[in-house]
Amino acid sequence: MYKLLIVEDDQDMAAALKKLLEKWGFNSVICRDFENILKTFEEEAPHIVLMDINVPAFDGFYWCKKIRELSSVPIIFCSSRDSNLDIVMAINNGGDDYIQKPFDSHVLIAKLQAMVRRTYEYRTVETPLIECNDVFLNLNDTKIYYQNENLELTKNEFKIIKTMMENKGKVVTRDSLMKQLWNDDIYVNENTLSVNINRLRNRLKEIGVHDFVQTKKGIGYIIK
Repeated sequence: MYKLLIVEDDQDMAAALKKLLEKWGFNSVICRDFENILKTFEEEAPHIVLMDINVPAFDGFYWCKKIRELSSVPIIFCSSRDSNLDIVMAINNGGDDYIQKPFDSHVLIAKLQAMVRRTYEYRTVETPLIECNDVFLNLNDTKIYYQNENLELTKNEFKIIKTMMENKGKVVTRDSLMKQLWNDDIYVNENTLSVNINRLRNRLKEIGVHDFVQTKKGIGYIIK
């Protein structure tokens, strides 16, 4: 069953959409926190987002753009606004389709089913994200994302954090990390790895991520 996130501040409309979508086999979730829609998106990990434009705090264009920084999940705008400029803005900010309210329920369902087929059934999509403790690593742009912040990593920082996140809950030895970073015959002082780890930790703190990579004294490092 595909999960669909409904971003709609009209409670009656949201409830009606949820009922309709579940009738057609979608697992529907209504967003309740309009101050941080991105957090709800990360927690629910939906297959499709149905996004209104006129939502509190920031509009749907803003949240669509923020989601696009993390994911390529399909986003369909569903709004009473009908100007060509709104449609253009929706697409330019990362939207995949636009349907105007009031809409025919059969048209909406047909669009959603077509989106599912194109995205999930006609081809295999590999997610470019690794997640640990609400921290996301995007393998495509080598950036770390946490809540509303992001950080562009250097080549060595990316190699370190990717290895650590892929082995969450396991100790990664210093020797293993050294080989990941400097896989050649040139001698590298072990202190160089410590410098890289400390720099990475300090940079993660800048976006609010603390105690992410922990030291196992005499062995290596771990993300718990």
